[in-house]
Amino acid sequence: MSSTIASLEAREILDSRSRPTLEVTLVLDDGTRAAAGVPSGASTGAQEPVELRDGDPERYAGAGVLQAARNVGDVIAPELRGRPVGRLSDLASIDQALWELDGTANLSRLGANAVVGVSMAAARAAAAHAGTPLWRFLSEEYQDGRARMPVPHFNVVNGGAHASNDLDFQEFMVAPVGAPSYTEALRAGSEIYGSLRGLLRGAGQSTGLGDEGGFAPAVSKPEQVLALLVEAIEVAGYHTGPHGVMIAIDPAANGFHDSKQGIYRVAGADLDAAALVDRYAQMVERFPIWSIEDGHAETDLSGWSLMTQRLGGRVQVVGDDLLVTNPARISMGVRDHWATAALIKVNQVGTVTQTLEALRRCRDAGWGAMISHRSGETTDDFIADLAVASGCGQIKSGAPARGERLAKYNRLLAIDASASLPFGIPTDW
Repeated sequence: MSSTIASLEAREILDSRSRPTLEVTLVLDDGTRAAAGVPSGASTGAQEPVELRDGDPERYAGAGVLQAARNVGDVIAPELRGRPVGRLSDLASIDQALWELDGTANLSRLGANAVVGVSMAAARAAAAHAGTPLWRFLSEEYQDGRARMPVPHFNVVNGGAHASNDLDFQEFMVAPVGAPSYTEALRAGSEIYGSLRGLLRGAGQSTGLGDEGGFAPAVSKPEQVLALLVEAIEVAGYHTGPHGVMIAIDPAANGFHDSKQGIYRVAGADLDAAALVDRYAQMVERFPIWSIEDGHAETDLSGWSLMTQRLGGRVQVVGDDLLVTNPARISMGVRDHWATAALIKVNQVGTVTQTLEALRRCRDAGWGAMISHRSGETTDDFIADLAVASGCGQIKSGAPARGERLAKYNRLLAIDASASLPFGIPTDW
């Protein structure tokens, strides 16, 4: 049976980059309370819904979110008060009402940060009202009971928009794909992270951290980082390969693409789209890379198609800024062979319902999907339950360090301990 929304409010809090964001609290008429912390990205796609920022230079350099918080309490709450919350069909109705209330194509009136916080809180309240974990509620109600523990992809070296070094590529991740369980995969990530710290210290490198908890060494060539990761994996006592630990990279090519000249600048070299694919191919030959995310700029569709044609049979080609978790764009990408997988971020599309639809589109098309955090995070662990519920088998939440990243990994530990679920990346999900 459903309960109904009694009250809804939001307040300004700080994210992991010390920038304002929202915490939304929803209360049902039976007393059930649920809260959601809203993440925020640094590397964002042009097609993403828009966060609402105050623009007041006297507060947080204009980045405050007091208006978005007021929109939750003054505009959204009156519209949603009394609406039922108990099933995913109720959430779909709420999410649709949020879009209609905003009335824009990119949630710019109410703010995507306000809308996604309400949607997440409503989903969490529905699960709490039902007396079931969020992952089980989402899995049984919407994702056909295909729940599984995901392979964590640990961002252990940061560059690009996430660090102040000269490294153009944004993320270098280790993925213990061959681990026997999630718990052992987390242990592997932690031990590799520790060995990497030791190698950097031994080389006289800084062990300062980027936005997502990865190290930010003073290197510029991605190949240097890849060699360092292979060494760190081996020093930690693991082996590379599909039965051990693989590497995933997120170049975030928007950040080093010169759209006027049509070139990519990587470690001082100017490359066109084909030459960039050549460089990726060389990396895949030399190093145990299994996944490449945002290998070309979001506007370089021919580059994406070339990448997928040449390397899609050997590595997972993941669209993030290209697809922005948008079901319609995912369908376009499937039709035009832009990629073979999508990165999934709840706040990138605006609501939980749309996120679940994006996952469904990926699954129906035979694409992979990876659940993702953002660079500006809170301790909210919603995406851990979403990753389990979806059955996609992949999640990235930064390094195995810093509380806002560990909140997701530790939530997955709790789920792993409480339920007997399969682990790993499914061949057909």
